Amino acid sequence: MDESEAFPSDQPNVAGHFPRESESEFLSAREAAAMLGVKLPTVYAYTSRGLIQSVPGGKGRSRRYRRRDLERLCARRDARAGHGPVAAAALRQGEPVMDSSITMISVERGPIYRGRSALELATEGRSFEWVAEGLWSGDWRDRPLPESWQPAGLGIDLGGLTRVLPSKAGPLPVLSFVIPLLASHDPGRFSWHPEAVLARARFLLRRSAALLALGREGEDPGPAVEAALRAPSIAAAVGAAFSIDLKDDEIDVLDQSLVLAADHELNASTFAARVAASTGADIYGCISAALAALSGPRHGGAADRVDALLLEAGPAERVEEVVHDRQRRGEVIEGFAHPIYAPHADPRGTRLLELARALRGNAEPVQSVIALVDAMQQGGFGGPSIDVGLVAVARALGLPAGTATALFALARTVGWVAHSLEQYEAGFLVRPRARYRQDPAAAG
Repeated sequence: MDESEAFPSDQPNVAGHFPRESESEFLSAREAAAMLGVKLPTVYAYTSRGLIQSVPGGKGRSRRYRRRDLERLCARRDARAGHGPVAAAALRQGEPVMDSSITMISVERGPIYRGRSALELATEGRSFEWVAEGLWSGDWRDRPLPESWQPAGLGIDLGGLTRVLPSKAGPLPVLSFVIPLLASHDPGRFSWHPEAVLARARFLLRRSAALLALGREGEDPGPAVEAALRAPSIAAAVGAAFSIDLKDDEIDVLDQSLVLAADHELNASTFAARVAASTGADIYGCISAALAALSGPRHGGAADRVDALLLEAGPAERVEEVVHDRQRRGEVIEGFAHPIYAPHADPRGTRLLELARALRGNAEPVQSVIALVDAMQQGGFGGPSIDVGLVAVARALGLPAGTATALFALARTVGWVAHSLEQYEAGFLVRPRARYRQDPAAAG
């Protein structure tokens, strides 16, 4: 491969244009090369390095290449072509778009929270609450937790809430429904003072953990909600919400999982929270904006799709067969080769899989996740992301399907709050400009 092709060329892709959703999700090798402006061997090299995911092409040994991966590489290329393309590319996982002192992402070490490695904080046995306080303040000294981590109650009428929620609502829709409801009961929520915001954030996190008890068909959530509110920590509260009395080693695993998911720089939901914060929205509104972004399948849906695949496969010995069937049909299996870390593995996913294996590696639910990871790695599709890791942990703890996404939302609330506070302090409105491009179809 020529040195000039170690990365896509500097020729912009028609004024930053990216294909419409209606266009094919996969391209042939020649189409991929044309889109990137490189030769075919370069496309194959990117694929072998894990930068592009490919699936069988249907004829002989041909392969087809995922458009989203190609768009991401185009974005990185265009970010080197001038200020206009930089701005357009930055919105597609390109160059950095704003300053932040909260989290730096290291390809080898994962997220670094205000100078402290998330992996190291997790392995040190730090509680999720302690890490949250450090992420918010930058103060990593040992200190007692504020009393506002223990709310007096749920803050809303549980009976009325259960009457209006559909059965099988699921944890993420429950949170999206209840957060604005809690806001309506808090007339003092408009203060941007950090202490006022953080007091509400602590209450919200504890109440959100208790709310995981809702939305399960045929069960009275009352006892589980009360037990979760009385629990000594958020990790213990998660178990109580599902009527599970977690042992110390299980609480440690759950704490580590929440710590590793607490922040990841400017992902879609965090950016949504910052945009809301820049308008002066209260912290409930910022979290609601983030939850709305997380509800989209391209952000929060990966763990749910992994859960669905594993439920379809059943026993671990069938997982490889299901993976190959999906790949034969040209379907992308989400949760692998995280675009920020590729071609390296996501350190968070690797750590969570290790924890699940150590906790209950011989259990069938965990064996199925391990079989999935093995099948994907044998196919050259990269290591597991945090989504797969959270599914593995949830299964090791005996939590129901769909819990992994709820754990992600609960943990990431810490990051949403941190970024909202930073945006409040920055004091400017996030208002990007659009570069007008005439629609060729309309012009015709």
